[in-house]
Amino acid sequence: MGAALGAGIAVSIAGIGGGIGMGIAGGKAFEAIARQPEVGGDVRTLLFITLAFIETLTIYGLLIAFMLVSKAS
Repeated sequence: MGAALGAGIAVSIAGIGGGIGMGIAGGKAFEAIARQPEVGGDVRTLLFITLAFIETLTIYGLLIAFMLVSKAS
């Protein structure tokens, strides 16, 4: 019971945190491109790298949840 609850909390916090982080990063990238369109390619490249790192952290939360669920079984 406790491990299942912990798994749910791990996934939800990772998902919410990742979503908020991606939203902030995307918004700031759009602002930067709107202010200086000539650097759009560079900003876009850095944004994709940043989003990949954020997604990796979200997947770590899912991995922790899988480990907790397998421990509960």
